[in-house]
Amino acid sequence: MTGPPAAPGEQAARRALETALAGGADASLTRSLAALEEPALDRALAAFAADRAAASLPVLTALAAASAPRPVRRAARRALYRLSQRGIAAAPPPAARPVVARQPERALRAWISGIDGSGARACWILFEGPWGGWRLCSLILNDVTGIADVAGGDITKKRLDRELATLRASQKLPWVAIEPARAVALVAEALALHARLGTTPPAGFERWRQLFEGADPAAAAPPAASADPALAERGGELLERPELAGWFLDPERVQPDAVDLLQARESRLVVSDQVKAEREETIVGRVVERELGDEARRLWARRLLEMALLLEADQAGEPAAGARAAATALADPGREARAQPFARGLARRALEVASEVALGRLSAADVRRRAPSPPPTALA
Repeated sequence: MTGPPAAPGEQAARRALETALAGGADASLTRSLAALEEPALDRALAAFAADRAAASLPVLTALAAASAPRPVRRAARRALYRLSQRGIAAAPPPAARPVVARQPERALRAWISGIDGSGARACWILFEGPWGGWRLCSLILNDVTGIADVAGGDITKKRLDRELATLRASQKLPWVAIEPARAVALVAEALALHARLGTTPPAGFERWRQLFEGADPAAAAPPAASADPALAERGGELLERPELAGWFLDPERVQPDAVDLLQARESRLVVSDQVKAEREETIVGRVVERELGDEARRLWARRLLEMALLLEADQAGEPAAGARAAATALADPGREARAQPFARGLARRALEVASEVALGRLSAADVRRRAPSPPPTALA
């Protein structure tokens, strides 16, 4: 068809445009307009724009979109241009704002202390926030009970340096830097322990919990050590080191044995020193067998491996190797605990402390196996 379209076609298009004012332009409107020849399409849209003025803008703008057929787009854009010449135009779309992805907090640096005789250690983890700020999470982790204490908060580099210097000066146990991922795994391991025991961490941990969700507790395990019987036989020497001063079995649990030991030493019966020594060794062996079952052996072996890492980081290579050898021997179910110098040393030291309590030379309240410094509560 070469001439102008019949008036009824333009009238139908106009009715469709008026209907679109209520619900917006849709596919059926676009199809009906596309059926018109361009002159008729142009007249229909021009008349619609002239009559409805600003009210026609949403429909014409939708028809001018890239998804509409080309003839419809062109006619709608001409209608919009004519409106703009009259000072009627749609408001420009707001400028697109750059999208800045909020990065999750990540562990930036970490430090841990050695383990004391109760299985407790201090752990600091420095987190970097999404906008570059720092937060220090300070914890006391215990391999028997889980998370014992937690504190921390925002911190500056200057404050962090000052806190580290103060801690190193006062800490009774080694204090070394470790990989942040392993420190996070140690906390995850403590959380897994809470789950097994049916207990919960301190209330103050809740604001930090999300930073440890998804961490693998298995990643906290120190590397296994190979057996070295010669070094394991010198395991008792490890307990002479100042870092292990608090390593001994619970004195309260060996109090009756300590009384037996005192009686054996102070017996009025005339017996040889050899017989007295044999009695003492029997008592020590009895304590080892009772107190160092499978779970306790696993616990002390893990502590030895952890201390080996810290001793190595503290440039104490030979004691570190001895700790690994003693750990391997203690964890071996095929080797009797009572025959191992390290195990006997733990029992003997506990008996000595319990004996001092029994004799009144030491108050039971003064017996301490804990050593880690408390978290920096000033940051809480």
